[in-house]
Amino acid sequence: MSTALFTHNDCLQHRTPPGHPEQVARLEYIATALSAPGFDALDRREAPLCSDEDILLAHPQRHLDTILASEPKEGSRALDEDTHMSPGSVQAARRAVGGTIAAVDAVLAGDVTNAFVACRPPGHHAETETPMGFCLFGNAAIAARHAIERHGLSRVVIVDFDVHHGNGTQALLWDDSRTTFFSSHQHPLWPGTGFPEETGAYNNIHNIQFAPETDGRTMRTTYEAEVFPVIDRVQPELIILSAGFDAHADDPLAQLNWAVDDFIWLTGKFCALAEKHCDRRLVSTLEGGYNLTALADSVAAHVTVLLDQGA
Repeated sequence: MSTALFTHNDCLQHRTPPGHPEQVARLEYIATALSAPGFDALDRREAPLCSDEDILLAHPQRHLDTILASEPKEGSRALDEDTHMSPGSVQAARRAVGGTIAAVDAVLAGDVTNAFVACRPPGHHAETETPMGFCLFGNAAIAARHAIERHGLSRVVIVDFDVHHGNGTQALLWDDSRTTFFSSHQHPLWPGTGFPEETGAYNNIHNIQFAPETDGRTMRTTYEAEVFPVIDRVQPELIILSAGFDAHADDPLAQLNWAVDDFIWLTGKFCALAEKHCDRRLVSTLEGGYNLTALADSVAAHVTVLLDQGA
């Protein structure tokens, strides 16, 4: 068994305006970090294009139509002050969805133990009919629905440790009792959602707020008390991680003080839970992280743990 890496050069064609934090260089830095000799064992695969039917697992046709009609033929188009499209954005977004779905397929088939999806644009802010926060489609939520609707799973856990609340994933999974969604995030911070009382239609949503300057020690204590025991009770058949690395102390968009070692600890804990409950089946998909060096270092550490656990 091994760890799969899903990515595609099409994801470099989604271009944002100069100075935008969600930039092409994010994937370039990650690719360089994962080309080091220690990553020779990665099972490297191209992220496939998703179909319309894949996107419709979580979004209505109206949303898909809006995104398809919004891609410019040249230049850049702003969907809001944060979210932009360029020629190639739809193709990139289809790779991000398709890569996450393919990762679920590979893990559930037993081809690999776990997988990391290095694609962009990210997905966890895309609401049911609203692209926002750099995101067009809900990559993780679509993958969870794929596991449920097409593989017959009934207990999928999604954990979002990005520094921003995963409002899109929450919205897409609010009414789905077969999913359990956790989002840990800084508060106050954009998008201003993610309060503990937001619990979903079936108490399947769990929001954990961290005050600015929260360090990794507090994060670890909180996860031990509020996240891991719930996962043990759910006994998931698959764990999906929305892996944002912008809680790193050097990230320019937030003020949490996590370090690379904290991402190593978190990854190890989730791998242990996957081993305990679902035959080590875990998929991780890239969300945020905007200091390029911190992002590359954090992803490399994250994937190193996946490789160690996937061997």
